[in-house]
Amino acid sequence: MRENYRDLRVAVLGGGTVGAQVAHRLLEGADELGSRSGAGLALVGVAVRDIKAPRSAPIPAELLTTDAHSLILQADIVVELMGGIEPARTLILEALRSGADVVTANKALLAEHGPELFDAAARVGAQLYYEAAVAAAIPIIRPLRDSLAGDRVTKIMGIVNGTTNFILDEMDSKGLSFESALAEATELGYAEADPSADIDGFDAAQKACILSSLAFHTAVPLDDVYREGITSVSAQQIDAAKRSGHVIKLLAICERRIDPATGREGVSTRVHPTLIPRSHPLAAAHGANNAVYVEAEAAGPLMFYGAGAGGPETASAVLGDVVSAARRHVAGGPGVGESTHADLASIPLEHVESRLNISLVVKDQSGVLAAIAQVFSDHEVSVETLHQSASQDTRGEGETATLVIQTHSALEARGRETVEALAANPVVVSVTSVLRVEG
Repeated sequence: MRENYRDLRVAVLGGGTVGAQVAHRLLEGADELGSRSGAGLALVGVAVRDIKAPRSAPIPAELLTTDAHSLILQADIVVELMGGIEPARTLILEALRSGADVVTANKALLAEHGPELFDAAARVGAQLYYEAAVAAAIPIIRPLRDSLAGDRVTKIMGIVNGTTNFILDEMDSKGLSFESALAEATELGYAEADPSADIDGFDAAQKACILSSLAFHTAVPLDDVYREGITSVSAQQIDAAKRSGHVIKLLAICERRIDPATGREGVSTRVHPTLIPRSHPLAAAHGANNAVYVEAEAAGPLMFYGAGAGGPETASAVLGDVVSAARRHVAGGPGVGESTHADLASIPLEHVESRLNISLVVKDQSGVLAAIAQVFSDHEVSVETLHQSASQDTRGEGETATLVIQTHSALEARGRETVEALAANPVVVSVTSVLRVEG
């Protein structure tokens, strides 16, 4: 510890699963954390909605309060773990304007109001830390912001939602339906009573927004993030993926691209179910774990893997930020602002090139393959592979066949038009699956 440096006062806003863990570890490990920080860390209080509510870790009653504003006025470092937009946004702005550094795990707030919060911090020389906002215990924010600051990140693919990864992994490993896997996730506490934020891709989209903004030094609006959830992923798609040596994951994909409409470099940020080869590093992320795969020009491919949720796991990342904030106080000087110098435009999904895996049930008759090939030719989409197997349709069409077609990269707009044309073609009984392919 730096000799004669005063203790730094820490206030925690939120006493839920993560907040209680952070407060408990600040109290239990005060000496060790202080040694790492260079200054003592004194917890001045924990702001909660209900003082009598049960906690996941013990907090002395005298530290609990419902008055968050009074805690902020006492603190050098404010840890916001309330979640949601308000009152978290107002309280963080109040803390920053008072000169306190802020640590947050609030991905929704950062995705929607990040530029406003970073600007408020820069105006007073404070610092906003948010390692726990994406992938919990996995260190990904600091590597992107600091370690790769001298490189040029070209692409990020991440499994950043543990609930959806657990569901898809159970479907893959146990052959469960989506509904059964979701029920198991709920029973084990991986899914909330209302799981829509996870299974509809909202949580992953918020994290993709943060990663894209950080990696490409630009402000990416949440509204520019394309989003699909996993509710339409079927056991049949999982089985087909397995037979072809692939696995389906909900991926957050952030990459630099040239927008064909403008000829200029931009950023594509999207979340959707994706086929990846089982040999890809991301395919090894099982259960509720997260994984982030980064490609950089000089560093090459980098893989980050670990627990993406949980009280102790998230508390680990939060406390790492608290130690960083304390070290900054001891060293002195203003906080380091976010780098948004690139100001790259977001590229709409229609202008992005993707490889598609399309499954069709077709009439088993002569001329079908020629008719299908003509549809792809008409829309300038090139076929990479085609597999055919016999099937028996239940709609009275008689003998049918199943075609699984994987395309070369083509503009999303052309791919969508191709699928629509296939569905309307008289030789096609049904389009049973359309998935994007990466890796």
